[in-house]
Amino acid sequence: MLRKKDQRSILVLSTLSMIMAFSVWSILSPVAGKIQEMYGLTGLQKSILIATPILLGSVMRIPIGILADRLGGRRVYVFTMLFLTLPLIGASFTSSYEGLLWCAFFIGMAGTTFAVSIAYVSRCYPPEKQGLILGIAGIGNLGTAVASFLAPQIVNLWGLPWMFRIFALAILIMSVIFWFGTIELAKPKEGKKLKNSLEVMKNKETWILSGYYFLTFGGFVTFGIYLPILFQDLFHLDAVQAGGLTGIFVIGATLIRPVGGYLSDKFGAVKVLNIVFSTILFTSILLALWQGNLLLFMAECLLMAIMLGTGNGAVFKRVAEVSRGNMGAVTGVVGAAGGLGGFFPPILLGVFKDYLGDYILGFVLLSLFALVCLVYNSEKIRAIFTTKKQGRVSSLS
Repeated sequence: MLRKKDQRSILVLSTLSMIMAFSVWSILSPVAGKIQEMYGLTGLQKSILIATPILLGSVMRIPIGILADRLGGRRVYVFTMLFLTLPLIGASFTSSYEGLLWCAFFIGMAGTTFAVSIAYVSRCYPPEKQGLILGIAGIGNLGTAVASFLAPQIVNLWGLPWMFRIFALAILIMSVIFWFGTIELAKPKEGKKLKNSLEVMKNKETWILSGYYFLTFGGFVTFGIYLPILFQDLFHLDAVQAGGLTGIFVIGATLIRPVGGYLSDKFGAVKVLNIVFSTILFTSILLALWQGNLLLFMAECLLMAIMLGTGNGAVFKRVAEVSRGNMGAVTGVVGAAGGLGGFFPPILLGVFKDYLGDYILGFVLLSLFALVCLVYNSEKIRAIFTTKKQGRVSSLS
């Protein structure tokens, strides 16, 4: 039995490490306007740059999650953080858009820490606490807010190269603290084979949850990395102001995530997700229709933040229920889908802006995807109530 002291240290340091890693993962978005000026980029080129880290950070969650199951979360976590110092230092010395894009690709490895953290922390707590605990671990998403607040400030004070170097030093220090502050958990009695880990892809529920997370976490990432651009384009704010307002969105979406997990522990994830999808559908329509007033736009974004964060917590309550000992593998697949949900929309928004002149179609597509998730989730709710009703009839007879 794991001591409570070790449980707490693993939970706290895993969360802090993910905050640091996610700040690296989101480092380019808050300063994208500055980079666009430096290299004379189009809207599409800027969107590709800020979305590129999302690609590797999403796809690599699957193998990294499997490695966390097989080799242990502590080792994989530390190795990943140490690796991130290389592309960050490389980015500090590059002098071209192509070079920065190449470094951005490998900076994407920061996004894989999510799969490691969830797999590592989930093994420390019983099933009835998984929703709340994994929601707390997911607070690591606050790293996006850290990047939004700090990156523009550092660039203004010391320039773009030093921004990359300071973040490289910070994650190096975090990796050392994590290594000496946590323990490696005992390996399962039966070693996991790659075939066993990949069998989670045959599970229908894995793909359903991947679709849900594509919406909730993908929406969180998209808003987190594209809101600075929206605030600057729609309301002509400077990078520091836009970063500050984006930080409010990220903090709101992140801090509400444990609440989503707790509510799912208490009432069931399916019911919570039904409310989430309904509200996302409604809010995305409002965002498409009203983009001229800053206060109204911010209020709509905050409501969206609450729903996306709650949805993230609820989805991973379900992941814990269906993983059947393959938490890292299922987290990798579902997390990859969520990451990809944050990769494609920013590129599409850049295309819409370049060719249509606005972002309205992006919010319309968001509302349609939320509708699809809502319809499917409502079917699951009806199935739950039908099963309960049949059970009561059987007991009476």
